[in-house]
Amino acid sequence: MNLKSVLVSCAVTALLLGGCGKSPQVQFYTLTPAVPSEASHLVKNVPSIAIAGVTLPELVDRPQLVVPDTGARVSILEASRWAEPLKSAIPRLLAENLSRSIGADRVAVYPQHAAYSVDYRIFVDIQRFEATGNAVVIDALWSIRNSVKEGKPVTGCSKISEPSGSTEVEAIVAAYSRALAAVSKDLARAVRALQTKE
Repeated sequence: MNLKSVLVSCAVTALLLGGCGKSPQVQFYTLTPAVPSEASHLVKNVPSIAIAGVTLPELVDRPQLVVPDTGARVSILEASRWAEPLKSAIPRLLAENLSRSIGADRVAVYPQHAAYSVDYRIFVDIQRFEATGNAVVIDALWSIRNSVKEGKPVTGCSKISEPSGSTEVEAIVAAYSRALAAVSKDLARAVRALQTKE
C-alpha cells in the first residue's frame, strides 16, 4: 500500500469516527402527577376506582416525542424519548391524580387492580395528544361504569389546551402533565356527581 492510499484510508477513518462521535445523546422524559392541593386528604367511604383502559392515536404511541413541523408535517424526535410507554404512563398518572383529587387510596390501574373488585371502571379514549406552537392539546372521550350496579355509563369529554410557554421539550412535557391533571379533575368531578346520584 502506497503513502497516498494510507493517507486516504486514515482520512476516511477519521471522518467516520468524527461522525459517530457527534450523534446526539438521547434524553428521556416522564409525565409527573399534579401537585396535591392543601385540601387533598383521604376521606371515608370513597369508592374504589380502576383506570380500565386508555387508548391513544398511533401517531404518538411511540417512544419518541412528536412535535409539529411545517404545514402537515411532524417531527419525530429521535433524541427525545418517553421513559416509559405512554400507554403505561398515562393510566398511572390519571390514577395518581385521581387518588389525590378525590382523597381515595384505592385508585388503581389494570391489571394491578385484580387483587380486589372495584366500584367504578374508567375508560379513556385520547383522540388528540399533540403540541401546537406554544401549547399542548389533549382531547379525551371518557366513560365511567359502575361495577356494582347495572346501568348506563356516565360519559364525557375533556378538551384541554395547556400553554407550554416554549417549544423546548421539557416545557412541552410539563404542559402535557398539567393537561392530564385537568383531565383527571374532570374525571374526579364526574365520579363525585355519580356518587351523589346513587
